[in-house]
Amino acid sequence: MPNQPSASRFMRWFDPRFRQPGTWAFILNRITALGLTLYLAMHLVMLGKLAQGPEAYDSFIALAKTPVIKFGELLVIAAGFIHGINGIRIALTSFGIGVRYQKQLFWIGLALSVVATAIFGYYMFFIA
Repeated sequence: MPNQPSASRFMRWFDPRFRQPGTWAFILNRITALGLTLYLAMHLVMLGKLAQGPEAYDSFIALAKTPVIKFGELLVIAAGFIHGINGIRIALTSFGIGVRYQKQLFWIGLALSVVATAIFGYYMFFIA
């Protein structure tokens, strides 16, 4: 029976080998949205440190300057670029602009996101 659930069909859903670029765009859009939402919640909690006084905020600033946290911030920047540029692609194709070139637009957007993240990371780790 083709519509019956089975373990092999379930595991095939997680197999990345045969995915189309549109599927990857959808998956990346959802993952980055979840990541950005989680970051927003954490950001609001950390801003609450301001209300606890200067000592709590100073300890937060010391933590924020560690390499692990900076790398996490770089991931947030990458998620923002990927989500934003993919959102622009989705909006354009929703209005009928570039529908024939969705795959190319996805790859161009992903490349732009990687370049923008690399530039941001360079300034973040080596300049600032």
